[in-house]
Amino acid sequence: MIVAVIADIHGNMTAFDAVLADIATQGIGSERIVCLGDAIQGGPQPAEVVAALRELRCPVVMGNADDWLLTGVSSDGEPDTEQLTAIRAWSLTQLSDDDRAFIATFQPTVEMEPGSAMRMLCFHGSPASFDEIILPETPEGELRRMLGGHGAALLTGGHTHLQQLRRLDDTLFFNPGSVGRAFNRNQPPDVDRAYPWAEYALITSDERGLGITFRQVPFDVERHIAVIQSSGMPFVEPMVGRYSAI
Repeated sequence: MIVAVIADIHGNMTAFDAVLADIATQGIGSERIVCLGDAIQGGPQPAEVVAALRELRCPVVMGNADDWLLTGVSSDGEPDTEQLTAIRAWSLTQLSDDDRAFIATFQPTVEMEPGSAMRMLCFHGSPASFDEIILPETPEGELRRMLGGHGAALLTGGHTHLQQLRRLDDTLFFNPGSVGRAFNRNQPPDVDRAYPWAEYALITSDERGLGITFRQVPFDVERHIAVIQSSGMPFVEPMVGRYSAI
């Protein structure tokens, strides 16, 4: 069996289309796709991403950006910037009442069985909070606090837009990366550049064993820029600027 794990689409339907096309080449049906949240807010195509997820009918985890889009309350205590607030207000104008009701159905965690008697627990930041951050350098004690005791062979979360794999005792944790905004987390604070590809992960489980494959799928950056520029959303320049060096 093969399961596709996607995360952090952030309203980028151009990148999501590329990932869905790549998933289709693997012969994976929608019942074997799971989304780890932060699907809608931040990009030029929030309604299109909602429509695609509704058509897929795959389970979707509630991300911090999804929750903030609906509530306007920052759960991490960080102040909202003018850019974030303006884009949220614009995003809400693109969504119908039914769209918002659909987003409200996103779940704190999702459980799947990628293989016989194999349990995978899916979340956004950690099983306890969509705001918690797991990085390769997160100390083991902190990692154990966030991930320990869940009894799953696989744990998967998004949030950091960083493909990574870590072991904790008999459990593997992985992050599939970001569909809509893959970037280098080590870039300087005053630099905002995005990669020209979409990221996700494939879980393969059969009688021979378990495999985790990280995928990086190129998408049409020029098309994405054109969509941004014609969307009517605010703060177009910095969003387009993420791809100016490509």
